[in-house]
Amino acid sequence: MDKKFTDPLTGGSANPSYPIDAEVFTTAERSIVPIPVPPNSSKPPIEALTRYADHGYGLWNYGPGIPHEKRLDLMDSSYNAVEIAQSTSLLNFFTMTDIHLTDKESPGQVPFYGYKWGVISGYSGIMLYTTHVLDAAVQTINALHQKKSFNFGISLGDDCNCTQHNELRWFIDVLDGQLITPDSGVKDDPIPGPFNDYQDVYQAAGLDKSIPWYQAIGNHDHFWMGMFPPDDYIRNTLVGDTIINLGNIFTSTEGINSRGYYMGALDGSTQYGNIVGAGPEADFPAGAPTVPADPNRRSLLRNEWISEFFDTTSQPKGHGFTKENAAQGFACYSFEPNEQVPLKVIVLDNTQSDDDPVGAHGTGCGSLDAKRYDWLVNELDQGQAEDKLMILATHIPIGATPESTGLNALMTWSDDAAVTETDLLAKLHTYPNLILLVCGHRHLNMVTALKSPDESRPELGFWEVETSSLREFPQQFRTIEIVKNSDNTVSILATNVDPAVKPGSFADVSRSYALAAQQIFGLPTENRSYNAELVVQLTPVMQEKLANL
Repeated sequence: MDKKFTDPLTGGSANPSYPIDAEVFTTAERSIVPIPVPPNSSKPPIEALTRYADHGYGLWNYGPGIPHEKRLDLMDSSYNAVEIAQSTSLLNFFTMTDIHLTDKESPGQVPFYGYKWGVISGYSGIMLYTTHVLDAAVQTINALHQKKSFNFGISLGDDCNCTQHNELRWFIDVLDGQLITPDSGVKDDPIPGPFNDYQDVYQAAGLDKSIPWYQAIGNHDHFWMGMFPPDDYIRNTLVGDTIINLGNIFTSTEGINSRGYYMGALDGSTQYGNIVGAGPEADFPAGAPTVPADPNRRSLLRNEWISEFFDTTSQPKGHGFTKENAAQGFACYSFEPNEQVPLKVIVLDNTQSDDDPVGAHGTGCGSLDAKRYDWLVNELDQGQAEDKLMILATHIPIGATPESTGLNALMTWSDDAAVTETDLLAKLHTYPNLILLVCGHRHLNMVTALKSPDESRPELGFWEVETSSLREFPQQFRTIEIVKNSDNTVSILATNVDPAVKPGSFADVSRSYALAAQQIFGLPTENRSYNAELVVQLTPVMQEKLANL
């Protein structure tokens, strides 16, 4: 569907239906500070959205900015950064990831896991507003672009929650600035009238047309719930009307073949998306619960998912992927974002293969098969031989600082990969021009120094910067600027950004729901933002190549 209006300055929509605040800040300037839940407050059920605020859940204030911590972890111990002056900006881009656009009315989602078994990815109130949060983030990016231009942006995967065609189309169409119908099955309008409920058709702002954006694939984009290759039962369920019947896929030895509970769906005709059709089989003596079917919920194969990025009005066509990528289902490519700077970005699909054995944690681990590993090595060899700095972009972290809590404890490297994580890291450490790895997947804002194995060659180390989810609290994206310093090092400035919201807007409500979900499920709620200046040692060759920039 074509856009209704075009702004001649930005190429974006001239009148987005849900405009953001006029003032836009990064977290270096202003942060979101959760208000602690009163100690004697009773915990509302996760599905009782209207009771959150009364019980002290989901409340926050603005607080001071978070300064950039200067990190010298990769530098020689004798290095002195006191006299550094940042002289030249080489590259400025944004990363966003794990928006998990969710068809809340689909019979193939799993809200039962959320409201009964405490799995935040299964259910929280933010499911009502995922497209609205993305729209607010895009408008925030556009505003920051007017202050300092972005060379490009990249989504690091998990655009979809459940591999569905309509979920991916929402993602691309929001960035393209199309009319968005965040509804499926039959058309619902819980509150009669336009722009007053989560189901209403609205005009997305669209990313500024002068910003090219690129795409990496995530495990949720081609695995059902990010964990299992969709079988015939899953595929038929998604386009049918019968709510999915599963057991506990996290503990059952039968995994995706376990049965016993209807997972439920959200009723889009109700103001707060009431959960329907969820519970043990015994609760439904008349038969399986149903919802209106929708063929646009079909599950996408890898090659089908890639092909959708050619149906776009923004640039570049394919968003990094080629027609050959689509034909082969091969989601790896590279590009050079600034012809004035010798730097290439290598976008690597490091999700598991569709034919991998399904392990105890499904197929949501990091992995490379032989073809992707050989491709990666060739790209790195070329970049090093051509004296180009290199950035690696993946969905799943490689060698990141572990976090032992929650589902993050399950996010590991697959035993079925063609190369172990240890061997992969050892190979990456042979490329002195590799300075940065950007990734998502864990919904965390973490920075890991992947130090050189040779203390005498600090240039063999590189930084890994994770970007948190746009769905879960704190709902952020990142800006990343690479700056050449006066002493011929470079600094990577990694900065979190909260999407700007107007009070009472759907994106604003979503922020409160996201925070409340963290509090109700007992997950960390301290400000998880992290801004850093990451210093990198350059080789003499690269110092010379960058000297005149």
